[in-house]
Amino acid sequence: MGGIVSQGRLPAYARAVVRVGGPFLRMPCIRLEAAKERSAPLRNVFARYADCLLAQIFQSVACNAVHGIEARTAKWLLAALDRTNSPEVELTQEQLAGMLGVGRTYVSRVLRDLREAGVVATRRGRLVIQDPKALRATSCMCNEAVKQHFQEVLSGVYPSAQECPSVRSA
Repeated sequence: MGGIVSQGRLPAYARAVVRVGGPFLRMPCIRLEAAKERSAPLRNVFARYADCLLAQIFQSVACNAVHGIEARTAKWLLAALDRTNSPEVELTQEQLAGMLGVGRTYVSRVLRDLREAGVVATRRGRLVIQDPKALRATSCMCNEAVKQHFQEVLSGVYPSAQECPSVRSA
């Protein structure tokens, strides 16, 4: 990922972890870099994407600094719902705690409260979102801010829902 967004600096500084499976494409970085060298529009798309990725990182840092665990937990679950279009999220409490940067006991308490309110159900290795509206009320608006930035900066890059109903925006 780092080599793709940047101008090919390898090795990448970060490591990406895939939490939800699905189709993907893979190509050697050298081929992608060659394509970017030949195509100004392709370089532009990657530069725009890099801007969006940086905005997402900035928003995440700010969110972690000012929002509580409850709001951040709701934000992560809503992001999973948006990206998968499924109320069932394959995610352990330990994994969620790691993503939030908190201890598992904090996440267990938050999920217990959400479960008692009928917002989520917990199953072994997965969470089920039962009331997205209530979850949205608990969440901070950080996902919405990032989503808005992606829509502004990458406008026209991805097909709209009307053009391609099976594609959901990030």
